[in-house]
Amino acid sequence: MTVEKIHIAHSPDSDDAFMFYALAKEKIPTPGFIFEHTLSDIQTLNQKALEGVYEVSAISFHAYPNVADRYALLDSGSSMGDGYGPMIISREPQDLSVIKEKTIAIPGKQTTAYLALQLYEPHVSVKVLPFDEILPAVKEGKVDLGLIIHEGQLTYAQEGVHCLVDLGKWWQEKTGGLPLPLGGNVVRRDLGAETCKKVAKILKEAIRYSLDHRQEALDYALSFARGMDPKTADDFVGMYVNDLTVDYGERGRQAVHRLFDEAVAAGLLSKKPQLDFVSA
Repeated sequence: MTVEKIHIAHSPDSDDAFMFYALAKEKIPTPGFIFEHTLSDIQTLNQKALEGVYEVSAISFHAYPNVADRYALLDSGSSMGDGYGPMIISREPQDLSVIKEKTIAIPGKQTTAYLALQLYEPHVSVKVLPFDEILPAVKEGKVDLGLIIHEGQLTYAQEGVHCLVDLGKWWQEKTGGLPLPLGGNVVRRDLGAETCKKVAKILKEAIRYSLDHRQEALDYALSFARGMDPKTADDFVGMYVNDLTVDYGERGRQAVHRLFDEAVAAGLLSKKPQLDFVSA
């Protein structure tokens, strides 16, 4: 049998580690394929996708229109905020009017968190900081406001800062109950339809394996948890690796379409990207 090497790139976060555990530790059969993992922050992954470096990659939905000609969406691997998501935080409780008056630290201009912020309030002044520096910068008064992602959504209160807006909750209310699509997995179209389907099947099985063997996958993910305690890591993984991650389903697909429709309507995108969900 000919064996094809697939370079798969994802973030060094506990939710991605949990998702790809079965592949990283060879817990499931991958006939015809060898998977080589590359771990990078999401901004780097978005940039590498522009260059088509990896056959499979995690990507921000905000960045997807730039690579839709080269990559298709896999039907599994999405991270969606189902009633929760990126948060605008401040050092002190403040009126919502400050959001368009003060500078907000964001984790990157290609992140979906920033796209959601722009949909919420089009007139914002922003400053880009690494995502893990935003909460401390707000706490120390170095920036007025911050847009936090990842585990900061669970730990901000114990750090003594205040949430002004949860953009995932806002989006759910705005859309009548849809989750907020934040990131997804993409596969390079030039692999061909048959190979893309085989890869989609393996990745879906990997996610199912982790959900079915939760404790061992969590134990592995904890090594990527940036000091989170096991309970917080478990909660965080549960937020972003769930049934919507196994398969978008109709609700998830509808949410992705709605995100891009809203972005086009707001003038943040010139046109809606072609949305192909590769299924096994």
